[in-house]
Amino acid sequence: MADDNILEIEQLNTVFVTEEGRIPAVSDVSFSLRPGETLGIVGESGSGKSVTSLSIMGLIPKPPGKVTGSIKYKGKEIINLSEKQMLDIRGNEIAMIFQEPMTSLNPVFTIGNQLVEAISIHTNLVKKELTNRAVEMLKLVGIPRAEEIMNEYPHQLSGGMRQRVMIAMAMSCNPSILIADEPTTALDVTIQAQILDLMRKLKSDYNTSILLITHDLGVVAEMCERVIVMYAGRIVEEADVRTIFHQPMHPYTKGLIKSTPRLSVGEKKLYSIPGNVPSLKNMPKGCSFAPRCDSALATCHEEIPDLVSVGPGHKSRCWLNKQ
Repeated sequence: MADDNILEIEQLNTVFVTEEGRIPAVSDVSFSLRPGETLGIVGESGSGKSVTSLSIMGLIPKPPGKVTGSIKYKGKEIINLSEKQMLDIRGNEIAMIFQEPMTSLNPVFTIGNQLVEAISIHTNLVKKELTNRAVEMLKLVGIPRAEEIMNEYPHQLSGGMRQRVMIAMAMSCNPSILIADEPTTALDVTIQAQILDLMRKLKSDYNTSILLITHDLGVVAEMCERVIVMYAGRIVEEADVRTIFHQPMHPYTKGLIKSTPRLSVGEKKLYSIPGNVPSLKNMPKGCSFAPRCDSALATCHEEIPDLVSVGPGHKSRCWLNKQ
């Protein structure tokens, strides 16, 4: 990996030890993130996207979770830092927007209280400065009546407004990396477009690197430079966004793209990949996608393929690519 990467993940494994045994949620995940880059991580629910982001943030509960491998931020290993050491990085350097703002915001505290607390943890500002900074951040993310919103509670705001508050909280300390976990889920298309425009503006103004976790390929096409496709806890394909959409190599990626609605195609029934993501407690032998793949070979059901280069900056984990 290049020296100028702001984040480098190598051989990341996240396992949960339960009464039913060890459950591998993320297996041998390696990727990098460059300064000012937006990297998309896509896949169905249960593919390991969110667990990967929580592992980076040091938010996996231990026990039952165990995270191994290497996570380097600006060249410094952070995977084994103490909780106190991670607090200096989390929020200050790497911030996260969680999937559901209603459950991420405390319903019994005002927006102002929560914003001020988040800023005070990572700065030396005094009370008046904290309030001014909080109002400034609300205005930055396009919230009208910012001074009044400071005194309101989460339930008084719409989903889009709550998500803007979460972005304001995440960006309050000008982090170098913003991890956005499904930031537009459950928002209508108009609000979704506004949130994506806001993230683009923050990236442009502050050169923030964004790790965008989503299942929406339309959002990926609009926002990302590079894309990682995950399935059952592993990376199955990685390439720049244009290559992923125009020359996908893995059958799972092809299935995801084929199942995306398109106005130009007059098909009555939308394509869907047969079957479901396998349970992490009962993973199939060989390639985890083989039971759902209509091109699977005998080898696919016996051995897990490696993630190999199939072109410049393009990797795929499939036995078909070796034929």
